[in-house]
Amino acid sequence: MSTTQSDRLRELLEPLVAAQGLDLEEIEVAKAGRRRMLRIVVDSEEGVELDACAEVSRAISDKLDESDAMGDEEYVLEVSSPGADRPLTEHRHYVRATGRLARLQLNDGAELTARILVVDEDGLDLEVPGVKGRRPTARRVEFADVAKARVEVEFNRKDKNEKEEEA
Repeated sequence: MSTTQSDRLRELLEPLVAAQGLDLEEIEVAKAGRRRMLRIVVDSEEGVELDACAEVSRAISDKLDESDAMGDEEYVLEVSSPGADRPLTEHRHYVRATGRLARLQLNDGAELTARILVVDEDGLDLEVPGVKGRRPTARRVEFADVAKARVEVEFNRKDKNEKEEEA
């Protein structure tokens, strides 16, 4: 997809998605056999429920039908929320991941798995889990030092509410 088409689609769809109370995270056009696939990823502070995806999908479909942004070729529209192990690429992604475990690859090549405690404009305050019974340690990482970051899926993660009930 050309940058021009991507920019045009973003310009066309971002206000529509924002009107639904969602953030337009990603737009991808890919070839799927004889047709094209238009994948749109949306998110919000509270996450995205299935009904919200369906509603925004209908609104996007109507808007695309009114415009020539996708041209005359057939395409399939897919609207979804980011996966559980989504990459963290924007400041808001880190804010939404507060309290979650994340794997960070640093610019110096080091890799770090830690819980995000606080996010500010410059970086992250993390809690690095202790190894072999040791206590967790605090660590500060600046955004400028992060090459890649991704939320880790936790199957035994306790919610904030569960921790408060135990206390």
